[in-house]
Order: sequence, then structure tokens, then C-alpha cells
Amino acid sequence: MKSSFGQSVNISITGESHGAGLVAVLSGLTPGIKIDEEYIRRCLSQRAPMGKISTPRQEADEFEILSGVFEGFTTGTPITILIRNTNTKSKDYSEMASTARPGHADFTADVKYHGFQDYRGGGHFSGRITAVLVAAGAIARLALKNKGIEIGTHIAKCGTVSDRAFENAVDDIRTLNEKYFAVLSDESAEAMQAEILNAADEGDSIGGVLETAVLGLPAGLGEPWFDSMESVLAHFLFSIPGIKGVEFGGGFAVARMKGSQVNGSLRIEDGKITPVNDLSGGVNGGITNGDILKFRCAVRPTPTIFKEQNTVDMKNLADKTLSAKGRHDPAIVHRVRAVVDSATAITLCDMLAQRYGTDWAKEEF
Repeated sequence: MKSSFGQSVNISITGESHGAGLVAVLSGLTPGIKIDEEYIRRCLSQRAPMGKISTPRQEADEFEILSGVFEGFTTGTPITILIRNTNTKSKDYSEMASTARPGHADFTADVKYHGFQDYRGGGHFSGRITAVLVAAGAIARLALKNKGIEIGTHIAKCGTVSDRAFENAVDDIRTLNEKYFAVLSDESAEAMQAEILNAADEGDSIGGVLETAVLGLPAGLGEPWFDSMESVLAHFLFSIPGIKGVEFGGGFAVARMKGSQVNGSLRIEDGKITPVNDLSGGVNGGITNGDILKFRCAVRPTPTIFKEQNTVDMKNLADKTLSAKGRHDPAIVHRVRAVVDSATAITLCDMLAQRYGTDWAKEEF
């Protein structure tokens, strides 16, 4: 099993939903980054469940930094983070040892790991594992903030309700990073949460679309072809449970447009070449152009629902029906937002280190 990502800055994760805990090892970060533990907690709180729009499973997500930080600063050696699981109800999953839940990895995990996988709560496939990814990503975000690079994600759509688009990206990103339910319009928040609650009342779930903007990236990050900014970032984003689509800039909409509409233009602004109205999402030829990096992620409805579904008994090879048990989210899009921010931060740290060296967070570009 491959459980790591990155070249110069690398993250490895391990753990299971109902195991003792979750571990991330973040390697390659610049020494001398000041660690703000309150900021890490705030990032974790944006992923945590809250109220009826989320799972009733409440975890404290108290993190322990076991290595790589000394007297409040990164040392440059691997950073090891531990988050213990404290609120598990494994008996809710006893039936899952032989019953494949539709939309989950139960069947594929059983095939790949020959029945030895930890099936409780989805085991290693669970979104629970993203808690430690968010903690590690918060440290990567601190490194980016040292260079004036800011990441913000909003729920562009949830069910049938849409949020307004980014307008003033600087102000919008700062606003989003102070919110738990990350929308730019309070009216959208109310309507989205109503749809989530309606789905929950029906024993069902809904999905949504996240839109991310990154400010302050220099031009020149990424490579043509196989290590383009889009391909490397999409690799990590598609590794997040529940992400089923990624598009950059205008995305699929550009297929309905003309080149004169999509290309945008270039101009000199403050002595620098600046792209204007560029629907490529801040990337040309796989390389950042200095504009705002923009992309969207499609988040599927939570696969565990309380409606009766057709499935199979994997041990006895027999058809059966399943009504889910346990504690589950009627929507995960609002919680995935923090995971997307973290995945983006780790990816960008890696690409910056590859271009400017491992001390990029301390050196000038």
C-alpha cells in the first residue's frame, strides 16, 4: 500500500476509523516555521462535525506533535502528529464484516486485502483519517502564510443551492477562514443547511461543489506534461474520500465557449506581467502564471444512508438488503472544505520546495 505523497515535501498517513489513533508524518518542511497550535486547532474545528447537519460522532481531535518541533519551531526533521480516537462504537459495524455497503469500499477492500482489512467504520478508507491530514496541512499553511500565500475554499453549491462567486478574493478568503460553514452569502448558508436537514429527515444524503482560490503564488510553479500544477494537485485532491471531480478555471464550461472568451489577456501592472480575465485558473502549460489559482471539487453525497438498499453477503455470495446503522453525515461537503485546504497547502509546499529549494519559506523567491 502506498500511503505517502510528495517529492521534496512529503506526507505519510496511517490509521483506521476505529483503531487506536491516526498518525501523519510531514517531511521536508523548512526549519524555523513558528508553530501556532491554536491555528491548528482552528483548522481541525472546521473539519469537525457540528449540529444536525453532521454525524453525531464527536471526537476531541486533540493532537500531539511527537517530533520535528522544538521550542515552538519546526526543526527541519520529519514532523510526526498523533490524534487518538476516543469515541468509537465498533458494534455498529459488526454486520459489515460480510455485508458490502453500496457506494463504499467494503467490496473492493475485501478483494484487495483478502478479508483481513479493518472493516469498522470503513477502516483505513474512512474520512476519519482526514483529521490528521488537516492537522499536518495546517502546519503547511503556516509555512505558506510566511510567504503571503493564502488559501480559501467555499461551498459553491450544496444540493440545489448555489453560493455567490469569489469577488474580492483577499477579503473573501479571510472571511471564509473565520467560518465553520464556509459560504460567502449568509442566505446561501441557511438554504444549504435546510437542504441537508431535509435529506437527513428522509434518511438520505446530498453532495456539493467546493471552489478554492489561492492568492500570492508566484509564476513558474509546475512542469509541462506529467508534473503540471493541475495534475499534481488533482492527484492529491482525488485521494480525498468523496471527491469525484476536479476542474480548474472555467473547467468543463470552456467547452461551450470560444477562444476569445477563454484566453483572457495580459497587461503590465506595477511593473509586472499580469493575466486578466483568464479562465485557465491561474495555470498555463501546467505552470502557474501568477494569477489567482482557482479550482473546484465535486463532493459526492455521503454513501451511508438510512434508506434500505440492495447489496450482497460477500461470504455467502447471496443477495440481501441493508439498512445502515451507526452515526453518519447527511452531507460531508462542509467538512471536506478543510481537507481540500490542507491537501492544497501540502501540494504547494512540495512544488515550492522543488522550485526554490527546501529553505524556500525563509529565502526570497
